[in-house]
Amino acid sequence: MSGSTPAGGASARLLPSDPPGGRRAMAVWGIGVAVYFVAITYRTSLGVAGLDAAERFHINASALSTFSILQLLVYAGMQIPVGLMVDRLGPKKVLTLGVVLYTLGQFGFALSESYAMALGSRALLGCGDAMTFISVLRLGSRWFPARRGPMIAQIAALVGMAGNLISTLVLARFLHSFGWTPTFAASAVGGLVVLALLLLFLKDHPKGYEPPPAPAEHTGPAFVRRQITEAWREPGTRLGMWVHFTTQFPAMVFLLLWGLPFLVEAQGLSRGTAGELLTLVVLSNMAVGLIFGQVIARHHAARMPLALGTVGATALMWGITLAWPTAHAPMGLLVTLCVVLGACGPASMIGFDFARPANTPERQGTASGIVNMGGFTASMTTLLAVGVLLDATGDNYRIAFLSLFVLEALGVSQILRLRRRAARRERERLVVSRVEAVHVPA
Repeated sequence: MSGSTPAGGASARLLPSDPPGGRRAMAVWGIGVAVYFVAITYRTSLGVAGLDAAERFHINASALSTFSILQLLVYAGMQIPVGLMVDRLGPKKVLTLGVVLYTLGQFGFALSESYAMALGSRALLGCGDAMTFISVLRLGSRWFPARRGPMIAQIAALVGMAGNLISTLVLARFLHSFGWTPTFAASAVGGLVVLALLLLFLKDHPKGYEPPPAPAEHTGPAFVRRQITEAWREPGTRLGMWVHFTTQFPAMVFLLLWGLPFLVEAQGLSRGTAGELLTLVVLSNMAVGLIFGQVIARHHAARMPLALGTVGATALMWGITLAWPTAHAPMGLLVTLCVVLGACGPASMIGFDFARPANTPERQGTASGIVNMGGFTASMTTLLAVGVLLDATGDNYRIAFLSLFVLEALGVSQILRLRRRAARRERERLVVSRVEAVHVPA
């Protein structure tokens, strides 16, 4: 088949080296997605427990934000090492280590009586969480045809957001009814369940589609540096990182920590109503994810308009909300804000779709790690900025949330700088892998 065959139509046939997909692929890949689902549940559990954590550990806003900042700092710092591990060891081993670490972290958080112990537990959780998503992306690329890549990535993110839904609906109620330790300890059992499934049933690849053994020279510091350097040199990798950076963090910051306090303390809503709005963000994310995945799979040129459109809509809604002349914004505006924030997660997945065709299969994990660092670095920075500004201004959320616009402006400037270079490089590349065969335009 010609490498210039466009996606869709005739390209629906499998490329010669493509894995087959099918029911078995869905079952095996589903185990990996379940691991990611549990990781998201643990990652976002603090989002509904922020006020409880402040009371339990007797801490202010800056100290509270440190929980999520440390967790994301570990997560972001692990992305390139995890990408290299996935390229070298395969997804199953990396996922197994990730499950063990994040389960121990969640148990530790349940039993924490001191701020220091709780911080250590969140760091351990972040380390395990960091090993999940890139592994799931690689698992999908080994079990499904390359043309399914955008849709598979969006579905993985969608299922992950369902984990967020569990946090906002189930954990919040359990926390209110049973208290801190029973709620977090019970949730940690989920890690043990997916660990058993992972060890018993997950396979790195279908039979007959084993990746070629890595050459002997593919080890050591020199190889690691070369992998990172070659991935970074590709404009598509850098563009993907900045797309992820700019699109993901507004919703991440809202769901991970500051959404509930903003809605309760700044907007005067009850915890129940605030929880419903957080749930709306998650439901919007899931719906938009399906739409984005289908659109990009059929119209690859839609990547950039969807990404920049999401950034523009997010900035507009936050601007209107923060500038509203009365103390409390109307409910209709808050609902619209939450619906728009739901598009941030699916838009961030577009970053991987810029990096995927820019890199050879042997570098996919490394490139994905670089992209994934973007949004989590922005989220970490904004979490810290909001906490510091809240303490400095006496809990003035309008001022604190202005930090969102600074990072969005930075990200958009880099996207505009790199987009033409990445598009030109993508057109010029020779088709040397099945991923490129799908993504290089006719």
